[in-house]
Amino acid sequence: MGEVSLSVATTTHRRSARKAKGDGHLRRAEILEAAERIFVAEGYEGATIRKIADEVGVSSTALYMHFQDKGCILLEICERTLRLLYERNREIAGKPLDAVVRVKMMLDAYMRWGMEHPNAYQLVYSGRPLAAVEPLPEDTRDLSTQCYEIFRNVVTEIAAAGRLRTGTAESAAQTLWMCCHGVVTLLASRPNFGWADRDELIQVTLDGLLNGLVVD
Repeated sequence: MGEVSLSVATTTHRRSARKAKGDGHLRRAEILEAAERIFVAEGYEGATIRKIADEVGVSSTALYMHFQDKGCILLEICERTLRLLYERNREIAGKPLDAVVRVKMMLDAYMRWGMEHPNAYQLVYSGRPLAAVEPLPEDTRDLSTQCYEIFRNVVTEIAAAGRLRTGTAESAAQTLWMCCHGVVTLLASRPNFGWADRDELIQVTLDGLLNGLVVD
């Protein structure tokens, strides 16, 4: 994904005015939010510390006080955004809804998460580390595994009710995940292809997968 960025609306963000000395402690969250906007708009390789600092409204020197380089920024974005996916999966899993509905909601959230956080998605799920970025920390990899385990447990409910047309809970969960991963990856890697509306692609993907795999 490196230089590839998702086709998003090209909204120009007004750069913050340079923060005056003594304005207070610069929150790390502010840097992370600005960096992710630039990563999405320009790709990881197109982003620079200076661009991120300008977006926040501080000097590059001030930004280096919080992060060693942009690779460190991306790693923290990965952990933060992956935790959002984890919390969303956990919330959906606990809803008093039919298991198929919950699986559909989880897969929908997963694909939208990948589209909204393309650089973090590549680093976590595409297996192609971006240049100059260290491997994911063990706790972040564990968080990714926990996201999958929550999802698989709900698919297991479907299997336990005898509603799978084919496969086991594990193979069904992995197949559903792999197919949705393909959607996210292709949209990111081929931004100039004449893709249909994204919401429609997500809906058709989920309907096709679940209608074919699950017995009503």
